[in-house]
Amino acid sequence: MLRFIFFLMCLLQLRHTMLSVTEAVTAKPIIINGTYINPELGKYHARLRTLARSCLDIKEKNNASQDGMYILTTESGTYYQAFCDMTTAGGGWTLVASVHENNIKGKCSLGDRWSSQQGNDQNLPEGDGTWANTVTFGSAEGSTSDDYKNPGYYDISAKDVSVWHVPNNEQLKSWTSSAILRYHTESQFLTEHGGNLYHLFKKYPVRFGAGQCKSDMGPSSPVVYDTGDKDSTANLYGPSVGKEFESGFITFRVFNSDQAAVAMCSGVKPTECNPQHYCIGGGGFFSDHQQCGDFTALKQASKHLTQSAVLLFYR
Repeated sequence: MLRFIFFLMCLLQLRHTMLSVTEAVTAKPIIINGTYINPELGKYHARLRTLARSCLDIKEKNNASQDGMYILTTESGTYYQAFCDMTTAGGGWTLVASVHENNIKGKCSLGDRWSSQQGNDQNLPEGDGTWANTVTFGSAEGSTSDDYKNPGYYDISAKDVSVWHVPNNEQLKSWTSSAILRYHTESQFLTEHGGNLYHLFKKYPVRFGAGQCKSDMGPSSPVVYDTGDKDSTANLYGPSVGKEFESGFITFRVFNSDQAAVAMCSGVKPTECNPQHYCIGGGGFFSDHQQCGDFTALKQASKHLTQSAVLLFYR
């Protein structure tokens, strides 16, 4: 009996304690007269309310005009943070990837995610296959310090691309002003290739031996310059290399004379069969192992180019 009475006393004491705690906790207001007390919290909540599939969606639905980080969602409901360029050529550009060379002397070594991290291997003709898979890595804000790829790369349905060449380790707030080149397409070429680079590279695989120089070149589109021009693009390469391409374009999946594949010729369209000297990314095998890697064959390119990350946007 005493135990039962003691048990009831404990329950009453616990109830009293819980009521006291409940009464003591008072939620503080975050909005007064329709205005957020903390402006930064207000901005954050505004961005949460604008969840969309792309920066263009946010631009069109909410008339957003500020460059910066936004929260996006994929078709399947995966949330991720992305940088939105809301000002260039009307805005609405979503950063989906960056190609960053961490070791110019590496030969398909650790960090060469856009070619192969497994060495120059004929048994791995597609290398890591990053251009045509759904593997993601890195962070938007760290795009100039490491490779980056978010779900938008394969999820967003886009028409055009924009490319920025930004010096390594540059902070986000300085990307626009520090870029050595910025350009975009207006041809809507992606509509003919599945709406993004993921589908484009499914159609044009970056694989050793999958085609021939010139005859099997992937799509190419003229670009409109936002920073720089055709001449400044050509001047980033040595005079002999400059004779092998036409600047003012962006070109995808081309082969050299040995049938080794490179993924993207950013700012140029090849006219000869040595694209490894002015294009980036690629498969996992080159007849000359010195050419295997993300940037490693850019022997005659300016350091301004090889020491800059290539940022890829969709719209």
